[in-house]
Amino acid sequence: MRILLTGGSACGKSTYAETLATRLDSELYYIAAMKPYDDEAYAKIARHREMRSGKGFETIERYTDMAGIVLPKKGTVLLECICNLTANEMFDSTGAITDPYEAVIAGVNALANQCNNTIVVTNDVGSDNGAYEPETRRYIEVLGRINRKLAADFDCVIEMVCGIPIVLKGELPCL
Repeated sequence: MRILLTGGSACGKSTYAETLATRLDSELYYIAAMKPYDDEAYAKIARHREMRSGKGFETIERYTDMAGIVLPKKGTVLLECICNLTANEMFDSTGAITDPYEAVIAGVNALANQCNNTIVVTNDVGSDNGAYEPETRRYIEVLGRINRKLAADFDCVIEMVCGIPIVLKGELPCL
C-alpha cells in the first residue's frame, strides 16, 4: 500500500506516520531526507530520532537520489519528507537550480517497488498565496506538481489537521 500523508507544519504528520508504519509491518525503514545545515536543523533531527527511538526503524539518511537506495528486504518505508528531498534535489551547493520533478518521482517509485508499504510525508504548500522570491515560488510550484502526482498515484491520501487524520482518497488498511 502507498500512503501519502500531508498537512501543515507541526500538525502531527510525523507522529501519525510512525504509528501507522509500526502497525503495518515489522521491517521498518525510515528514510531521512533532511540535510542538517544549522542548529535548528540539528535540533529537529534529534527530536525526530528521539520520537523513533525504540520503534524498530532502521534509519537511512539520504538527501538525494532515492532511486539509489537498495533495501535489505521488503518491509515498510517511511520517507520524511518530500519537501526536504525536493529542496535537496533542486538547489545545489553553488545555488544552481534544476527541476527535481523526475528525480523525486523516480526515487519514490524505486523505493515503493522494493517494499510492502510506502508512507511518504509532505507538506501542504502554496495555499497561502504569499508573495515569495522567484526561487521560492519555483520551489512551491514544483513541490505542488510532485504532491499532485504522488496523490494521483498513491492508494491512500491523508491530510493531518490538528493531529486528526482525514482520509482524502482510498482507505486506511485495517489496523
